[in-house]
Amino acid sequence: MRIALIGPAHPYKGGGARHTTELAHRLAAAGHDVVIESWRAQYPAWLYPGQQTVEVAEGEPYPRTRRSLSWWRPDGWLATGRRLRGFDLVAVVLLSPVQVPAYLGILAGLSRRASPRGALRSRPPRQAGPATVAICHNVLPHERRPGDVALTRALLRRTGAALTHSAEQAATARVLAPATRVAVARMPPHLPHSHAYTERERALPPATTRPGPPPGPAAAPRVESHPASHSCGCLTSAVLATPARHPHQTASGQTGLDRSGPGAGLHLLFFGIVRPYKGLDVLLHALARGPRGLTLTVAGEFWGGVAETKALIAELGLGDRVELRPGYVAADQIADLFARADALVLPYRAATASQNGWLAHAHGVPVIATRTGSLAEHVRDGIDGLTCEPADVDDLVRALERISAPGEAARLRSGIRELDPEPHWAAYLDVLCGLAPSARPGGRSRIRVLPRPDRRSS
Repeated sequence: MRIALIGPAHPYKGGGARHTTELAHRLAAAGHDVVIESWRAQYPAWLYPGQQTVEVAEGEPYPRTRRSLSWWRPDGWLATGRRLRGFDLVAVVLLSPVQVPAYLGILAGLSRRASPRGALRSRPPRQAGPATVAICHNVLPHERRPGDVALTRALLRRTGAALTHSAEQAATARVLAPATRVAVARMPPHLPHSHAYTERERALPPATTRPGPPPGPAAAPRVESHPASHSCGCLTSAVLATPARHPHQTASGQTGLDRSGPGAGLHLLFFGIVRPYKGLDVLLHALARGPRGLTLTVAGEFWGGVAETKALIAELGLGDRVELRPGYVAADQIADLFARADALVLPYRAATASQNGWLAHAHGVPVIATRTGSLAEHVRDGIDGLTCEPADVDDLVRALERISAPGEAARLRSGIRELDPEPHWAAYLDVLCGLAPSARPGGRSRIRVLPRPDRRSS
C-alpha cells in the first residue's frame, strides 16, 4: 500500500515524534511505500510552554519526510491533502486538538471536490478518496481547554477509522463518533536512540552492579536545578556501564541529599514532563510519609513552572531529600539518570500509555506504577516492580515501604526481562493496516510484518 503518515517527526522531540518515525520505518520494512508529512510549525509557542525541538535526532530519521505543514497556513493544509489523493491510506497522528484544524483541512483536500470553504467541515466527503485513520495518542487531553471536545469529535467523524491505544480511549472515541470504526492496539516500544551512541554502547561492557554512594561527609541540603540540553544520544536494552559517580555528588566529591534512616541508599526517579495528571504531588506527599532514607530526583520539563513544586517540597520538609532537574532531558543524559536510580516511580492519576516503564526496564531499573491506562501492564507486580492505586497516597507509601525492605530493590531488579519489541510492533501494524479497505476480508491479503533490517530495535 501507499501510506502517508501525517504527524511530528525530527526535529520535534518526544514520544509522539519517535512513534511516527518508527512506525514509518516499520511499515517500509514490511514492503509499503511510506511517506511522512511533518510540521514546519506545529503549535503557536504560547500553547506549548516547553522546548519543542531538538538539534540531534532522538532516533533514526525517516528519509522520506516532508516538513511543509504550518499551523497558520490553511492553504498548505489543502495542498497536502491534494498531493496525497493517490495514496491508499492516510493516517493523521493526534497528539493535541490544536492539530485538528490542519488535519480537517488535509482531509478536505483528499476529496476531489474539496474547496477552501469546506475545509473545516466535519461532514464526510462527497467522493471517496484514500482510507483515513486517526492515530489517537490521546483521544482527549488529560488537561482540557474549551473546544477540545468539539474539535476531536469533528476529526473522528471525518476520518474513516480511529486507532486508539487502550480500551478506555476506544470507548471515549465511540462516544464522540459512534459511526466511526474504532480499533485498539497497544502502544509498541519506541525508545530514544542514535547511531552515535550505539557505537559508544558497543564499546562498553554491561554493568552488573549499580554504583553505590561514595564515602565522605554530606554537604548542605539543596534542591538543585540543571539547564536543559539540546544534545542527544541513545538507549540500549542492556544496563550500560557508567562512571562510578553518585547522582548527587558535587565536583568536590560531596553529596547534596540526606541518605540516612530507613530506606537509606535507595534513590527514586520521576522522569519526563511534569504535568498535574502525572501525580508528582502525590509522590511528594508519599515520600514525606514514607521511609525517611529514600531520596528522589525529578527530571523533566515543568508544564506550569517549578515554583509550585518547590513550595510543596518546602512545606513537606523534603528540601534535603529531593533534587529538581527542570528542563528537557536529552537522550544522552537519560542513561546516567537511570544508572543511579533504584526505582522509577510513575504515580499518574490517569494515563493512556507511556514508554517510561519500558525505558526503566531497558536500564535494569524496577518500576513503581499506578494501575491506570497501560502503565501497570508493563510491570509484573512483585517481580520486576510494584503497582499501586492512582491518587492514593497511602497505597504509594505502602509501595515505598516495601521496596525499602532489605534486598527488595535488588530482587525486583533481578526479575527484569529483556524487551523484545518485534511482537508488539507486529500486532500494531496488523491492526493499523487492517483498517484500510484493501486489507479487510475480501480485499488484498494483510501484510506480513517483518523486523526492521540492519539496525538495533528501539
